[in-house]
Amino acid sequence: MSESNKILLIYTGGTIGMVMSVESKALKPFDFGSLKDTIPELEHIGCTIDFEVLNPIIDSSNMSPAVWSKLARMIRDRYNDYDGFVILHGSDTMSYTASALSFMFENLEKPIILTGSQLPIGITRTDAKENLITSIEIAARRDYKNRPMVPEVAVYFEYHLYRGNRTIKQSASQFEAFASPNFPALAEAGVELVFQSSIIRKPRKKEVHLNDSFDNAVVGIRLFPGLGVEQLDHLISVPNIKCVVLETYGSGNASTDKAFLAVLQKAFKKGIHLVNVTQCSSGRVQMGRYEASEELLKIGMINGKDITFEAAITKAMYLLGQGWNKRSFKSRFEQNLRGELTP
Repeated sequence: MSESNKILLIYTGGTIGMVMSVESKALKPFDFGSLKDTIPELEHIGCTIDFEVLNPIIDSSNMSPAVWSKLARMIRDRYNDYDGFVILHGSDTMSYTASALSFMFENLEKPIILTGSQLPIGITRTDAKENLITSIEIAARRDYKNRPMVPEVAVYFEYHLYRGNRTIKQSASQFEAFASPNFPALAEAGVELVFQSSIIRKPRKKEVHLNDSFDNAVVGIRLFPGLGVEQLDHLISVPNIKCVVLETYGSGNASTDKAFLAVLQKAFKKGIHLVNVTQCSSGRVQMGRYEASEELLKIGMINGKDITFEAAITKAMYLLGQGWNKRSFKSRFEQNLRGELTP
């Protein structure tokens, strides 16, 4: 790394950017203009760090497709000026934002690293400093050919770098807040930063392109014993719904009750896309493996394979926003676009 490497730090809101007021003891936004005074260790990374603050900053619970697009455009407009980007983000919806950004940027060749913390940056036992320092170091790291080590959207938390669209938030109280159940870590931070180069996506040597149109006419429904047919029919019959992401049992199983299946069949005939994802944190959908999923296969449900719920929701919004019709939507959804699923 050298001082010529330039990293843009974007603060969207969230715990990581808060400090405790000396007077009131209340939490208030951190002044990023004093970043290197607060964290002098950043000087040792050996790169130039600029920062921008999303206006207005938001709690990540208020994240939306409009903000995803705003973030993506901030990066696109500065893409040629920086070697990497670090987004400071609340942890609650970080996996959704990471997934959305991964779909929006086609042919990405620079790192976009999202990170946050469980404790504010001004707290004594905070995890914020390590997450921030290492995220910037990863964004600035180059290989022996002077290429970015991680030219993809990733999440860094508690010594692990994960592909963003493979992550789930697994804990609200532990520092190890994120996991990637179906895909290994891209890097681990111990005494050394160890990258798994063989699984990091390689740029396609084509011009980066931003597609930031989303259509949020998507609903997610988690099956549970006792979910009534009337309730399911009501949820699916919401006006203007175009896609239902159905969280099924195990490897993609659901009730074989005829009335239940008739609701799904009716939705399919109306042109609603039906996506089958598993409720399990790890594993994959295998429709037809058991009788309880055979009928779903016959109906024409889309196989979500080992995609996370977060990635499935954002991918559906993204594909709808691109205007894919019924047949091509199914084909594109089941295709691995940005490393979000295993073919």
